[in-house]
Amino acid sequence: MSRRCQLTGKQANNAYAVSHSHRRTKRIQEVNLQWKRVWWPAGQRFVRLRLSTTAIKTLQTKGLEAMAKEAGINLNKF
Repeated sequence: MSRRCQLTGKQANNAYAVSHSHRRTKRIQEVNLQWKRVWWPAGQRFVRLRLSTTAIKTLQTKGLEAMAKEAGINLNKF
């Protein structure tokens, strides 16, 4: 499974690590992903998703149904 948020689609970013002498080497900025069990009221069960921490915070305001609809995810498969 790729390191990607299932609701927002966030993934790793390529960047440079810059030393004191300003030598630049490639590095990866990973997304802070967490496995999260979220209660799905319409399905009357928990859904286990791999979410970024930003998505978890947004989930509390928008709700699971709205975010899944935006992402085009069918929650019955999880």
